[in-house]
Amino acid sequence: MLFLFFAVFSLRVPPAFSFSIPERLQYDLTWTGIKTGEATLEAREHGQYIQLISTAESAKWVSLLYTVEDTVTSTLRRGGQRESKGAFIGVPHRYRITLQEGKYRRDKEILFDYPAGKITHINHLRKEVQEFPVKGPVFDPLSSFYYLRNLPLVVGKSVSIDLFDNKKTYALEVQVLRKETVKTPAGTFPSLVVKPLMKSEGIFHRKGDILIWLSDDERRIPVQVKTRVVLGSVKAVLVGGKY
Repeated sequence: MLFLFFAVFSLRVPPAFSFSIPERLQYDLTWTGIKTGEATLEAREHGQYIQLISTAESAKWVSLLYTVEDTVTSTLRRGGQRESKGAFIGVPHRYRITLQEGKYRRDKEILFDYPAGKITHINHLRKEVQEFPVKGPVFDPLSSFYYLRNLPLVVGKSVSIDLFDNKKTYALEVQVLRKETVKTPAGTFPSLVVKPLMKSEGIFHRKGDILIWLSDDERRIPVQVKTRVVLGSVKAVLVGGKY
């Protein structure tokens, strides 16, 4: 999972946006049809900021063999504007990703300092700190996904989002592949299937493409996600929440 600039907003997201705050989405994680864990996506108020939080955790019986504990947090500062892409709820301020998937570990942080024209990338495990130039607000991988939910999506066309990840800024292409109807424990959803061509770790240490089913309505709820991981593939299916 997921870019640009923004108008000043009140404490509540205007109705024009595809998601409201607070929003909490709950998912079951399955591997070859067997429930192996749970995941959440959450948007919430955090003082003068907005926080977007993604988590994934393996079930207790799975953790005996292969522990998964992933947390990704994108903190947005309200305000900002970008003429060509329209408005959004805020500008990325801080991004933190901690992954534990078996023996695989990541603990990275990205700090966005637009007045100084720089982005600071911190690898906490390797004790590395690097700075990169930035000309204007860009998205991190998680906030880019929420921004995607606001964009007009047309089957057969791609959208582009300015993204900083893997120590570089690039235009993330998201392909809109087709329409499908998805049945989940939370209901049946006519959906748009999209494929972001990510170059990042995201919420899973992936080995292949990631496909996302977004409800084909004004909410653009992510109702299903499929991705290849180290051992086979994982599917996340919406089971409930507040949206």
